[in-house]
Amino acid sequence: MERTELDGSVALVTGASSGIGEATAVALADEGASVVLAARSGGELDALADRIEGAGGDALAVPTDVTDGDSVAGLIEAVREAYGRLDVLVNGAGVIDVAPLEAADPDALRAMVEVNLLGLIRVTRRALPLLAAGGGVVNVSSVSGREAAAGYAGYSASKFGVNGFSEALRREVGEDLRVTVVEPGLVDTGLVHGADGEDVAGPGERLESMTPLVPEDVAAAVVYAVTQPRRVAVNEILLRPSGQER
Repeated sequence: MERTELDGSVALVTGASSGIGEATAVALADEGASVVLAARSGGELDALADRIEGAGGDALAVPTDVTDGDSVAGLIEAVREAYGRLDVLVNGAGVIDVAPLEAADPDALRAMVEVNLLGLIRVTRRALPLLAAGGGVVNVSSVSGREAAAGYAGYSASKFGVNGFSEALRREVGEDLRVTVVEPGLVDTGLVHGADGEDVAGPGERLESMTPLVPEDVAAAVVYAVTQPRRVAVNEILLRPSGQER
């Protein structure tokens, strides 16, 4: 089967310290890409970089806060200085807080928009001049970006925004770049379990009712999108656990 090989390419993954971002970084490195790892957790990024390099890959850890413009500018400059180019951008950074709107924490609502949507836009805008022609942008959205549910108002708002932004970007860049939205259903990640290991109300409870996806499933979808022949643009990938109806 014809495919685009990633040997010698450079990929940037945000949210790379855990979950989908971590799995995607490992999968891209396994395909031969040099991987730039971005997240707020510097120690976890360093450990992942060591793991990738221990397996024979190439990785650069750059602690980054996608909600901070200066931090994002420093990330892109680090990519430029280390590699001089960028072939794949995977926007994987994300946060979730599930609650009825009246009871929602305003700071949590703001964080979801800042990280999930504005952070993604900020990184993409800065990265565009460095992305090589024919390269790819993959934005990790969610089923909640196409189907809203009670309790998910803030999260869905941010992910619907990701989908709209991605389609507008696709039309702007034309044949120069391929833009893909990946929309996972329930995935067993740190987002579901929370920073303290406790299940987040809503998605955490649903883990008991079905077998969820694992981060590697989403990473495989990302690799599929960016290794298609150059003539093929995979615009959208929706993947759900077999037992998830919506």
